[in-house]
Amino acid sequence: MSDSAVPNLTDLRTRIDQLDAALIAIVAERLAVCREVAEVKQQFDAPVIQPARVRDVVTSRRQQAIEAGVDADFAEQLFRVLLTETHRIEVAGHRPDPAPDKQAAGSGSSGLDTVASRVDHVVVAVPQLAAATASMVGRFGFHEVPLAEPHVGMAAVSAGGVTFVLVSPEASPAVARYLAEHGGGVQHVALEVLNAGYARACLADAGAPLLTEVVVDADGHEQFFAADDPATGVQLGFISRTGHRVGVGSANVLALFDALDRGR
Repeated sequence: MSDSAVPNLTDLRTRIDQLDAALIAIVAERLAVCREVAEVKQQFDAPVIQPARVRDVVTSRRQQAIEAGVDADFAEQLFRVLLTETHRIEVAGHRPDPAPDKQAAGSGSSGLDTVASRVDHVVVAVPQLAAATASMVGRFGFHEVPLAEPHVGMAAVSAGGVTFVLVSPEASPAVARYLAEHGGGVQHVALEVLNAGYARACLADAGAPLLTEVVVDADGHEQFFAADDPATGVQLGFISRTGHRVGVGSANVLALFDALDRGR
């Protein structure tokens, strides 16, 4: 194949821009149909939320994604975002828009603003793992999901892509000491970023109180942690899923407990 037959980066980016524009147009058309659905529901006094339909959409779109060679978890996240927006439109449709003049905002006002995408998971320190897991599953309707590598004293629960990692004293001496000093509760919130190294460099340049270097596990999770911010009390983790889409790495979670323990 000659060099002239190989698409260059500019051409490929142009195609991506065109596909993104088409995607936005399809989303706009889908939401327009959803507004029609909302009007029909109002005429027949039908409930806004119809759980069977939601489950059918999520299940069928996962199967369609698998058949198209797209990661099913990724596809589910996309459609859950669409379903959430659909519900918002149905509920808010009869209210005036309080901010009708929304405009496209410049992206990337900071390094983190450029690469952060979502809350990946929340780590919660718990005195008793079995009781905490049973409560999340039995009372709140979460379901257990596997960690990337199973570890005693740790469990993960999820609902609709929202994941909590529960960590008890049995996980490590550092966790036991953390619980003895701070008690149970949220230990840190992990944000998914496109590139952990870039995110860490940007935060370091901004003077953020960073606690660890980038930790990489066998599954390709790249993660680093910031120290407890004295101004807000917030402790953050940053994770880049550069490997296969698997559960949260227990080694990375415990690394923060160990780092905090060394700093005591």
